[in-house]
Amino acid sequence: MTETRDFWSRRKAAVQAEAKAEVVAAQEQAFAEQRGELEEKTDAEILAEFNLPDPDQLQVGDDVSGFMAKAVPDRLRRRALRQLWRLNPVLANVDGLVDYGEDYTDAACVIENIQTAYQVGKGMLAHIEALAAQAEEEDTDQIPEVEETTQEPELPEVPEMQSPEPVVISEIDDPEEAELTPAPRRMKFEYEG
Repeated sequence: MTETRDFWSRRKAAVQAEAKAEVVAAQEQAFAEQRGELEEKTDAEILAEFNLPDPDQLQVGDDVSGFMAKAVPDRLRRRALRQLWRLNPVLANVDGLVDYGEDYTDAACVIENIQTAYQVGKGMLAHIEALAAQAEEEDTDQIPEVEETTQEPELPEVPEMQSPEPVVISEIDDPEEAELTPAPRRMKFEYEG
């Protein structure tokens, strides 16, 4: 059901929307000021102000919901969540289905003094050029030197090509046979409204 709204109902809705926007803007400004004040304080002062335990001393079963308040700085929230993930075996157990769960920067797997022909931004270009130059030198060493002569080289005989026979297309003698080919059909759609 659509209901036509007159001018005054639209105006009333616009005024209410403006009032809500002003309230939200005032709340955001208050939160920004509070965050600015909290950034200047140390973590111990902030924890005492909000009556929160030390995030590094949390134990199994402790409530971390106090750290999730908007007023609590992100650095304290992250510390509490890290401790929660360490304590909870369900969150701490990473299954094998995580694509990037392993540490691929492990220094124990790196071969010492590894050398490669790869160059950043150029790839294997220098290595490939060196291989090509080496192959070119080998080719020039293997080609025997030929004495220069004033005679023109003999060209091999080219066999004469036979021209293909023309293809004859038979014409239809009976005009009725030509009409038997089906005409292309088109799909027709009908819509019932």
